[in-house]
Amino acid sequence: MFNKSILTAAVTTALVATLAATTGCAVTRDQETVGAYVDDTAVTTRVKAKFAADPTVSAMAISVETLKGTVQLSGFAKSAEERAMAEKLARETSGVKAVKNDIAVRQGS
Repeated sequence: MFNKSILTAAVTTALVATLAATTGCAVTRDQETVGAYVDDTAVTTRVKAKFAADPTVSAMAISVETLKGTVQLSGFAKSAEERAMAEKLARETSGVKAVKNDIAVRQGS
């Protein structure tokens, strides 16, 4: 059994390292500063880490994108409960100003 807090810390560290290595200093989608891009990347990382730590939400099946503090969730959930939990976790994340939930619930799952 893995300790949940150790697993969360490991996932967060891995995500931050990956994002730091791959994002560079690019500013995209009409963001005005590199700082805003870095802030959005950090928010995305925190949301994905919460998903990875939660047994209800599949971090692999749900995509997270952040623009100016607004988090957009997309992908597929196995149930309405998973969809709702993903939105709840995102809303409770530091730095999130708004959440747009575009997660579709798979029928027949």
